[in-house]
Amino acid sequence: MPNPANTINDIIHGRIRLGVMAYLSTASPASFPELLKKTGTSNGNLSTHLTKLEMADFVRQEKGYKGKRPQTLIYLTKEGREAWIEYLDALRDMLNI
Repeated sequence: MPNPANTINDIIHGRIRLGVMAYLSTASPASFPELLKKTGTSNGNLSTHLTKLEMADFVRQEKGYKGKRPQTLIYLTKEGREAWIEYLDALRDMLNI
């Protein structure tokens, strides 16, 4: 039987990315400012982490406008939801729950 720690998804496991995935698992889509508030990080740092999640096809960013103001919405993708569930399963395995 493989070590459950070896099945932890390193893309999700980073603190900011973990927070983003956890939040989006219940509140997709979320606006960029909403994620800033929930993660307590800076614009640049959040943007970097969202890019990493987007490159893994875990999230999708949609840029548009709300009235005359630019707005970015972040969606959890089907692949992202599957990866999130696998991540939680790996944690449960590690904890023998």
